[in-house]
Formats: sequence, structure tokens, C-alpha cells
Amino acid sequence: MSTAARWTVVVLVLAVAGAVALWPRSPDSPEQSAIPTRTEPTTDLAAARGRAALPPCPRGAADARGPQALRGVVVTCLGDGQPVDVASTVTGRAVVNFWATWCVPCHEELKVLDAYAREPGAVPVVAVLVESKEADGLELLAKLGVRLPSAADPADGVRKAARVPRTLPTSYVVGADGSLTQVTDPTVFTSVEQVREVVG
Repeated sequence: MSTAARWTVVVLVLAVAGAVALWPRSPDSPEQSAIPTRTEPTTDLAAARGRAALPPCPRGAADARGPQALRGVVVTCLGDGQPVDVASTVTGRAVVNFWATWCVPCHEELKVLDAYAREPGAVPVVAVLVESKEADGLELLAKLGVRLPSAADPADGVRKAARVPRTLPTSYVVGADGSLTQVTDPTVFTSVEQVREVVG
């Protein structure tokens, strides 16, 4: 083979190698799949539930009727992760509190409501987490030491159904007849005595 022919073969081999190196590969090719991809960290909800140690959400008897506006609105019980019709959690006199993890006044009010709920003769208190992730809500409740029955409402179905204002925190007193009365004085509970007075 002449020198010119050898050089032609070398140039052709280099050209082919360069083309192969620059050729676009599909994402499924072995070279691409070997590259690690970034994934969002996942939170172990079971572990978060264990740390929060919340009671299961109350569920009224099959024939019990909660507030009309809330019937058929399904939320996730933070205590056990099960779906629950929110109306069945407040089938008698009760307090419903709407809160979010980013709402600083909510944190103190949750502690006040938890202290009230532990008193003998207290009406049930149900906390509804809105505008927040379940895991974040569980972590905060564990940190605060609050053990109220709680539900997560990521779709905002409860607030929409009951026409609850966007301000947080917001509390309602549920009457024995299923009526919903917004607590406006005080706008934020700062003492157990205030809760007792409002509930009556």
C-alpha cells in the first residue's frame, strides 16, 4: 500500500471517529443512562406520622350529620393518612381551625387550642392544614408538641365549601345543629380562657 493510500485510510478513520463522537445520542443510550440524574428528596410520611403521633380523625356514626356545607368534602387525615369526609369529623359541637405551616400566628394558636382540647369537658377541636405539604405539617406539629386530630386539605375543598376567608389562622365553632360560626373576636386565640369563652 502506498504512503498516499495509508494517509487516506488514516484520515478516513479519524473522520469516522469524530463523527461518532459528535453524533447525538438518545436519552436511553447506555452512555446517557450512566449519568446520575437529580431527584427531589422524598419524605417518609409514615416516619413523619410516627413522630407527630397524632390521634386518628374522629368519625361520627353512619347516621350522624355534620355541617351541611362540608358534607362530601374529602380530606386526608394526618394521623393515619386515610381519606375522611370532613363533615363526619365534626358531628356535634366542635371547633375547626384552619392553619398553614408558614403562618406564624397559627403556631401559637395551635398550642393554645391543643391545651384547651386536653381539658375535661372541652369540645372536640379539629385542625385543617391548608396551603402546605402534609410532611411539613406533620413535622411542625411534632415540633410544637400539638396532638390535635388534624386533616390536610391540599385542594382547599373545605375552605371553598364553607366559604372560609383566605386569612389565616381562621377558626369556626360548629353548633350542635351543624351551623358554622366564624370566630372574629378574637381573630387569633392567645389563651385557653378565650377558647372557653367563645365555645361557651
